[in-house]
Amino acid sequence: MLAALKESLATRARGWAETAGAALPADLPLTVPPPKLQADLCLPWPLAMAKAARKPPLELAKSLAESLGGLAELESASASPPGFVNLKLSRAALNGNLVKIVSNPTDYGQDSAGPARAVLIEFVSANPTGPLHLASGRGATLGDSLVRILRRLGRKAAAEYYVNDAGRQVERLGLSLYARRRGQEPPEDGYQGQYVADLAKSFPAEADSWTPERWRQEGVKALLAGQRADMAAFGVEFDRWFPESELRGRGALEGALQKLKDRGMVYEKEGAVWLGTSDAAQSEDDKDRVLVKAGGAATYFLADIAYHEDKFARGFEQVIDIWGADHHGYVPRMKAAVAALGHPPDSFHAVIHQLVHLYRGQEAVKMSKRAGEFVRLREVMDEVGKDACRFFFAMRTPDSHLNFDLELAKKKSSENPVYYCQYVHARICSILKEAEKQGIRPALPESIGFSSPEERGLCLKLAWFPEVLKDCEKLLSPHPLANYLLELAGLFHPFYERCRVIDPQAADVSSARLVLCYGISFVIAEGLGLLGVSAPEQM
Repeated sequence: MLAALKESLATRARGWAETAGAALPADLPLTVPPPKLQADLCLPWPLAMAKAARKPPLELAKSLAESLGGLAELESASASPPGFVNLKLSRAALNGNLVKIVSNPTDYGQDSAGPARAVLIEFVSANPTGPLHLASGRGATLGDSLVRILRRLGRKAAAEYYVNDAGRQVERLGLSLYARRRGQEPPEDGYQGQYVADLAKSFPAEADSWTPERWRQEGVKALLAGQRADMAAFGVEFDRWFPESELRGRGALEGALQKLKDRGMVYEKEGAVWLGTSDAAQSEDDKDRVLVKAGGAATYFLADIAYHEDKFARGFEQVIDIWGADHHGYVPRMKAAVAALGHPPDSFHAVIHQLVHLYRGQEAVKMSKRAGEFVRLREVMDEVGKDACRFFFAMRTPDSHLNFDLELAKKKSSENPVYYCQYVHARICSILKEAEKQGIRPALPESIGFSSPEERGLCLKLAWFPEVLKDCEKLLSPHPLANYLLELAGLFHPFYERCRVIDPQAADVSSARLVLCYGISFVIAEGLGLLGVSAPEQM
């Protein structure tokens, strides 16, 4: 509803601006007014054009408000200092949007006018040398939620996990398992965690005769199976698990290097091959990088370049990588490499998520007591559940540190954010069942208008759902959706206390409020689903 309204408002406003002798900016946002204004929407547009028009913004706001009269979606339009236009939506507009939600909830939020490009989101991509840790869960939540949201909007989005199963790190894993099987300490640069010893002991007797290379293969296979199981338990599905060994096996590194040579982006120095981007116009990187070492071995950077070139070769027009907190320095060189391959600068984007700090109340904790290890995602899932993990991870912007309180995540009260949202859905399901027992059917008569502040606030909040999804796309983060669901749940509680839903003495009002409850339950269920969180019918 708001997207169509914004288009109608913009068309009317641009015509008005032309007669006023000044052009409006390209971006015309709809904003939420402060509660004291008693309005549904606010237009800051006069403020944006006042300087060019050489008129006071309040004068422009009054003129614009007058020009918006007659729009079917509006009940009123008025001006307020310093230059805002405040809008109140019509009953028909709010009711029509509610009917749209309950008629087809799984389509609510689609954006047919948005970009049609194919997007590949790569996330988690942990080395197959150990179990997934807690930070991997944050990356998984970000990536999986974004893929779900983009698909809901109508985008072509795919999820991918890059498996680094080639190179020195997996060689060290093989040597570490080989040593542990023989009761020896791993190499100095090997893997020291207790999980390595446990894994080495788990194989059958025939493993005693395995070579380090066989241990590498079997170790990677076993650990990757564990990572797959963790992601499945976390509710994450990947369209593809892409092994680095496949990339190397079909000569993709040599192909990417040749393309860079053909584009004049590499040079040789001291026996090594370098990517020369530091002097390139608008380069993101401040120095050149080695692609092939003097001894002839390809660097990890060349493998990453080949992998990203493969993404574009498969038809993806935008690639998004979700990386951990230690990858900040890698972003500019990857941007420079993508540009060196000839792809548009905005076709690659990296999202860096910060660390997760685990607490039990006020006390910082480390769950794993095994030497040389980290907090495992599976440990936290087992204690607090998938839903709490995913909702807590989704509530914060990726660039902010996250304090995860285990005790809060387990609480069955309104203090727990995920419980707060799920409880509203369960409560509404209970209301709907009771209404059915009493023979009260949901309906929205034209004569009924949601006049109370609680009802109107809920109708308006439901109308913002599609815009929130577009905010998630713009910010490449699910946090606007998580916070929206908390706000929607917060509006339901006063409505439930002050507006009697099931009232046999007021059948029309009850029927209309049942429709409103259906709309709320649908949006909460759909929103939670986009975050990978369940919407239970009873709690």
